[in-house]
Amino acid sequence: MARIDVIMPQMGESIAEGTMSQWLKKVGDVVKRDEPIFEISTDKVDAEIPAPNAGTLVEVLVQDGETVEVGTVVARIETEAGAVGEVAAAPPAPAPAATPVAPAVVAAPAAATSPPPQASTPTPPAPRAPVGTAEERLQQRSTPLVRKMVAEHNLDLGQIPGSGSAGRVTKQDVLDFLSAPAAVTTQPTAVPASAAPPAPPVAHGTPSTVPPSPTVAAWDGDRVEPWSKIRKLTADHMVLSRRVSAHVNSLMEIDYTHVASLRRRLKAEYAERGVKLTYLSFIVKAIALNLRKHPVVNAAVSGDNTIYRRDINVGIAVALDWGLIVPVIRHADELSLLGVARAIQDLAERARTKKLAPDDVQKGTFTITNPGGFGTYVGTPIINQPQAAILAVGAIEKRPSVITLPDGTDALGIRTKGMWCMAYDHRIVDGADADRFLADVRATLHGFPEPGQ
Repeated sequence: MARIDVIMPQMGESIAEGTMSQWLKKVGDVVKRDEPIFEISTDKVDAEIPAPNAGTLVEVLVQDGETVEVGTVVARIETEAGAVGEVAAAPPAPAPAATPVAPAVVAAPAAATSPPPQASTPTPPAPRAPVGTAEERLQQRSTPLVRKMVAEHNLDLGQIPGSGSAGRVTKQDVLDFLSAPAAVTTQPTAVPASAAPPAPPVAHGTPSTVPPSPTVAAWDGDRVEPWSKIRKLTADHMVLSRRVSAHVNSLMEIDYTHVASLRRRLKAEYAERGVKLTYLSFIVKAIALNLRKHPVVNAAVSGDNTIYRRDINVGIAVALDWGLIVPVIRHADELSLLGVARAIQDLAERARTKKLAPDDVQKGTFTITNPGGFGTYVGTPIINQPQAAILAVGAIEKRPSVITLPDGTDALGIRTKGMWCMAYDHRIVDGADADRFLADVRATLHGFPEPGQ
């Protein structure tokens, strides 16, 4: 028998840590190779992690709710000695940043005497260490999200106290730093000493007086449920977006009658290919076609600059039982209607089964949320940072409408309609820009061509 280590995988190049959401197996359980044994949450996505090998789970080292660095040993599986060789090459793939962990699994006890003489050999890299110690380098290796937040607020990463491994600055550290003046009376920890420079956010024109959520007493019979990792991240992201962007909303009524007719004709054909053709497929396609003509809607703010994105990547908000996630359709403007419909179906299914990869939720340039699926008339969404706009699609239903007959007279008729609400960042998107974009998307839907034309 032999024991192998189960490590915290690296779910994307920019992700340096993960939170143990829950163990799907307990100590003593027999597990199969590639069978999900635990769930993790990162700042990008939730995912189920499979067992690297068949065997018995004999040790759990990281408990539910704990956040650890990529490459950390979270558990051990006891397996047949002959099976260890299969795993030897596996760990480096999910966790290239922590390769020292994997060889330790395969090394026989006799090899334990050889490392000490080699322990002094890693010292040569030290002379070329003007960049700082290993801990300082780890602190600088923050996620792109953290670096973006620091740049947006003109902050100095070195002045922000880090709570991550070896002092690495996390997203929550930046949020705490921005709200330090309000939190200093309620959290007299080590923050006040380092939070002395709260001036940068104020100088940047961003409110720094957003207090933490107040503590509310639970009453008899109440149920108190701690936030999940994804709920906490969503809450922080929404509060940050409200503080960063100047939100403005434009509403427009859309006539889907032509699209409804086209959809009825194509539904059976698409179903034969295993694809469900929804109204959202037409909307995504129409938006992707028009974002190229309205680049400011497909842009982002970086300090005092506007970044006009080359790619058109449309995010679709998916409501899950445990929170909200926004998988992204890459290069949506290059896909056919069938391709868009298939991508929506695939991403939604993988989001619900926790099979999304980190790349599936990154680099979105425009987001669509669909509260109308629940019957909502229309919603006023919050921008998905660092994007410039988000569209909320209201319920699509038959409604009475005034129509003009061929002879020029008006009459009441039945049309398939729905409301849109687009929230946009008024720092770079003017009302005229937003309205022209919406008008063009509406015109595209009104005259949506037959596929293949």
